[in-house]
Amino acid sequence: MQKKRKFSKPKVVISRCIEHDPVRYNGDMISSPEVAAMKSVIEFIPVCPEVEIGLGIPRSSIRIVRTSEGDRLIQPTTERDLTDVMNAFSDSFFDFLSGVDGFILKNKSPTSGISNVNIYPTSGKSHPIEKGPGFFGGKVLIRYLHYPIEDEGRIRNQRIREHFLTRIFMLSDLRKAENTGTIKSLVQFHTDNKLLLTSYSQAKLKLLGQIVANPDKNNPENTFVDYRNILLQATRLPPRFTAQINVLLHAIGYLSKELNHEEKSYFLDQIEAYRRGVLPLTALRIMLQTWLITHPSEYLKNQTWFAPYPDVLGTLPPEEIERGREMY
Repeated sequence: MQKKRKFSKPKVVISRCIEHDPVRYNGDMISSPEVAAMKSVIEFIPVCPEVEIGLGIPRSSIRIVRTSEGDRLIQPTTERDLTDVMNAFSDSFFDFLSGVDGFILKNKSPTSGISNVNIYPTSGKSHPIEKGPGFFGGKVLIRYLHYPIEDEGRIRNQRIREHFLTRIFMLSDLRKAENTGTIKSLVQFHTDNKLLLTSYSQAKLKLLGQIVANPDKNNPENTFVDYRNILLQATRLPPRFTAQINVLLHAIGYLSKELNHEEKSYFLDQIEAYRRGVLPLTALRIMLQTWLITHPSEYLKNQTWFAPYPDVLGTLPPEEIERGREMY
C-alpha cells in the first residue's frame, strides 16, 4: 500500500493585500479563493512594500516613469520620487529573507508586479509606453531566478497553479533535507521524487543523480547548493503531457507482474484517453494508487508524484476543472 505523504509547510512571500489585510492604495483587500485555500497548509510571509516605506492607507497612486536617468518610481500627486527608498527597502527585505520557497505577488503593481506593469513617459496624464516588472517584483525575479514566482491572477489557471504548488512543496521538502545537513537526507529526497522529476526532465534527473552520488566527495553544503540549482532549472516549466504519459508507463511497469492482461489493457486505454484530453491525470493516479493497495511496491510507495501537494488544494469548481483539462 502506498504510504500517506506528510507535508511540510512551504514558506511563501505574498503581497499583503491578497487575502491578508486591506492595504491597497484605495484601502481594499484582494479576494483570492486560491490563496484562501492555501492558508491552512502554507506559511505566508505578507509584505506591502508601499506601506513599508511609509505610504498611508489609502494613498495616492504611484507609477513607473521612464526618464533619461532610467525608470523612476513617482507619486504623481506629490511629485515624490520614491525610487531610492523603495530600492533600499527591497534590498533590506531580501537580505534578511531566508528559507523561502516561492512568491505570490500583486499583478500589475508598480512595486510588486512581476510583469505587465505600465511604464509611463511622464508623471502627468499619458499613455503607457512599455510594460515590465515593478520595482520590488523585479528584484524578486533577479534574486530568485527560476524560483516559483506567480501573481494572484495567474494562479487562477489550474495548470499554472498546480505547477506552482508542486514546486513549492518540493522545495519545502528539499529545505527540510538541507536543514539536516546530511547526504543521506538528500539521497532520500531524490529517491522519493524520482517519478516527479522524470515528469519534468529525464536529462536533469540523471544530472541530479550524479550530484547525489557525489563522486568528488564534496561537503554536504556544496552538494545541496549544486542540487538545488539544477532542481530549480529542471522544474522551471510545467511537465508536458507526453512526459506524464512516460511516467504512467514507468509506474505501471512496477506492477506489470501483478496485473492481469485485462487490467493492463484497460490502463493503456485510459492513458490514451488522457492523451486525447478527455481524462484528467488525477484519474490515472488514483487508479495506480488503488492497485497499490493490493499490490504494494517498495519503490512506488513513497513517490511524491502521486501526491505533489495536499489534497485540500486540489478541489476546484467543475468549470475550473474543465478549463484546466484543456491545458494538459
